[in-house]
Amino acid sequence: MAGRIRAFDWSLTELGNMDSWPRSLCSAVQLMLASPLPMVMLWGRPGYMIYNDAYSKFAGGRHPYLLGSPVELGWPEVAEFNRHVVDTCLAGGTLSYRNKVLELLRDGVPEDVWLDLYYSPVADDDGKPAGVMAMVVETTEHVISERRRQAAEDAYHADNERVRLALNAGALLGSFVWDIKDNVLSGDERFARTFSYPPEQNLADLPMEIAAARIHPDDRSWVQEQIDQSVETGEPFNAEYRVLRPDGSYLWVLASGGCEFNEQGEPFRFPGVLIDIHERKSAEESLLKFTRNLEQRVADEVEARLAAEEQLRQSQKLEAIGGLTGGVAHDFNNLLQVIAGNLHLLARHEPDNANVQRRVSASIAAVERGAKLSSQLLAFARRQPLSPAVCDLRQVFDGLGELLQRALGETIQINVSAAEALWHIYVDRNQLENAILNLAINARDAMNGEGTIDLSAENIALDSKFCAGKGIVAGDYVCVAVADKGIGMSPQVLAQAFEPFFTTKADGQGTGLGLSMVFGFVKQSGGHIEISSVVGQGTRVQLYFPRSLRPMLNETTRHDPQQRGGHETILVVEDNEAVRSSAVELLSEEGYRVLTAANGDVAMQMLLEGAVVDLIFTDVVMPGLIKSADLAAWAKVQTPPVAVLFTSGHTRDIISRNHQLSPDTYLLSKPYGPQALTHMVRTVLNG
Repeated sequence: MAGRIRAFDWSLTELGNMDSWPRSLCSAVQLMLASPLPMVMLWGRPGYMIYNDAYSKFAGGRHPYLLGSPVELGWPEVAEFNRHVVDTCLAGGTLSYRNKVLELLRDGVPEDVWLDLYYSPVADDDGKPAGVMAMVVETTEHVISERRRQAAEDAYHADNERVRLALNAGALLGSFVWDIKDNVLSGDERFARTFSYPPEQNLADLPMEIAAARIHPDDRSWVQEQIDQSVETGEPFNAEYRVLRPDGSYLWVLASGGCEFNEQGEPFRFPGVLIDIHERKSAEESLLKFTRNLEQRVADEVEARLAAEEQLRQSQKLEAIGGLTGGVAHDFNNLLQVIAGNLHLLARHEPDNANVQRRVSASIAAVERGAKLSSQLLAFARRQPLSPAVCDLRQVFDGLGELLQRALGETIQINVSAAEALWHIYVDRNQLENAILNLAINARDAMNGEGTIDLSAENIALDSKFCAGKGIVAGDYVCVAVADKGIGMSPQVLAQAFEPFFTTKADGQGTGLGLSMVFGFVKQSGGHIEISSVVGQGTRVQLYFPRSLRPMLNETTRHDPQQRGGHETILVVEDNEAVRSSAVELLSEEGYRVLTAANGDVAMQMLLEGAVVDLIFTDVVMPGLIKSADLAAWAKVQTPPVAVLFTSGHTRDIISRNHQLSPDTYLLSKPYGPQALTHMVRTVLNG
């Protein structure tokens, strides 16, 4: 943020140039930038905003537009609240709020956000309040979590109360007396009904074996132990057990009583009562089930949180690699383009020099390896431009068969199987074929060049439990699997399988980017990838792609006659002079009339001044006010429309959305050769 603050034109605000800022403001800004907590300075009566990195993350999509903006314009939905803050602090007061709820717009949708807010005045060099230092800590997740916990606790207390009421409301089921000396059991009518004695049974002589038979088999021995202990020790008798009902169900009862002894200390009588505790037991069972469910929910919540944290770490790692790769890819591929363009021109100028041709071929091969390395890194970081379309995997498999056999060799057998009525998927077919080829080559190497590889595809419905923490949603998917019976991978190797540059192959036999590229492509296509492997048994890689319900377009194969060049006029827009020169020479040798522009501003001026062109061949990333996308927009509204061909080492999403190209966007990736250039130019010109 320090760089953005220095680069901002503060002369457009009442603060003026940074050189004229009060020393107190400069000191406060330095302290704010060093803070890990989200902090923002509101300076002057308008509250011009200056903030640190942590606050930029809180600002989300409003960053960097908030920088230098009055606070009421930056946060219009809470303008009244912020005006009160500024007025209070500039009057010398302080404010603080704990879990303050504000309704903020996030991605255009109103959302309740809880915040800890602390505001204090900042004095100018004269000691008068001139600004407000604000610390903003979002507590939304904590507040929602605390509410859920409180709700669960309230439900738990409510269940406990139901259990207490059930105990207090226990109904008496009768009374009994056991004459220990004569071993005779007697009871009242309710007791007899509870144990299902015959209606004509003498209540003064109830057969004990009938009562014992009605007690649940799992409870009998324990009840007898309690009776024996009470007779031996004189302790009170309390036994909870189940009694069989006439309908075959069981009733929970509590038998409570005690043994009476004669003057000689001998047990002679055992009176007691029978209490209905069925409702209480049902409540306890419900409470136990609720507690278990609560524990399971907590465990699921913890597991989901850990999975989300792991996904966040992976995402941050990808973002770091993507940022590094994207930053290098454009300049690196421009360098490769200069080298490749001049090598191809040299080869054309020395067609009969075998020594030159041999060295040029070796150099071009090295350039292609460098380009492939850059492309694989972009694929892993999900930054490669994709051209997705609706695909039928059965057609993809049919077209891959010969290519796979040729790439893997005759000692490898490929078993291909695809389910009937296979769902369609929406992916970049070329990248999908590259991914399958990469997996097949890995499988071949794992089997030392001999064996069988299984390639299959099937429809599958994934539930929310499977999708948790994987970055995908439950629904219909198509699973593409590549399996081998090779050496397999240990758990330690498996855990690093997707890491870029990680490989178990010998030096020079692999870059360690194959699986990384497949991982990035699948994730960028909205899917998921899993690997299962057992040492000595083999490996299975499964790619899950979301089902597509879009209609599949009928593809018609066009057999255009090969044309080496043409007579049309092409405007080459490229800021790198060496790249521009090689492209101009390659196109000129093909017969095209070539105009050049060093950037989009010059190109637009030429077009507006009347330059007539048939094709604009433009780099994507260039300096200046007019961007490549602006040139394309101008070309599209002309009558007739002017064809546009983009070229770039890395598009940075300027002409794509989420790194996916629209069907009417043509992109020639750097570095490219003469054949790729002339073929693409001819394709775009022919419509």
